[in-house]
Amino acid sequence: MSFGSNRRKNRGRECEPPQPEPLAYFLTWSTYGTWLPGDERGWVSYRRGMQLPDPIVEREAKARMKENACRLDHEERRLVESTIADHCRARGWTLYAVNCRSNHVHVVVAATVHDPKTMREQFKAWCTRRLKELAEARRGPITPQATSGDVVREKWWAERGSGLYLNDEESLEAVIDYVQLAQDPPRDRQQEERP
Repeated sequence: MSFGSNRRKNRGRECEPPQPEPLAYFLTWSTYGTWLPGDERGWVSYRRGMQLPDPIVEREAKARMKENACRLDHEERRLVESTIADHCRARGWTLYAVNCRSNHVHVVVAATVHDPKTMREQFKAWCTRRLKELAEARRGPITPQATSGDVVREKWWAERGSGLYLNDEESLEAVIDYVQLAQDPPRDRQQEERP
């Protein structure tokens, strides 16, 4: 599904007309270790685009991991969504949609910042702070009997992510629908729908 453009405005392309200011940005990033290079679903290589699955590359990436893969639970997902909403309010950005899943996050946001990477990195940094605070509160006081399972993780997110420019209303509406409706239904909605 194609929603927008990855192309930056006028990046050394004098022969192209200037691009309109984006209406919003579609930001996506994965949790640490849940979509590695070589993944069977295919994967994106930085500056080289989509790549085919490669089990050897995936094994090598898994061997380099510093921590186990990160899967967010229900409370952590809600914390990520509220942190993103709070950050948008503090910055004066318009948050159209946010959906945090167990292994990735989607955000549709309009901002005066014209660099989706900067916005994505700010969201990741603030969410990391809040997730660490939650993990520390869950862990409780450090005791001499603490085990390695009591250590708060350092790596919550994949190194990069994507940031698409949404330049028209149609793309913006399609992405908002995708983020809000096309993800797996949240568990609490599934439970409410059961008789």
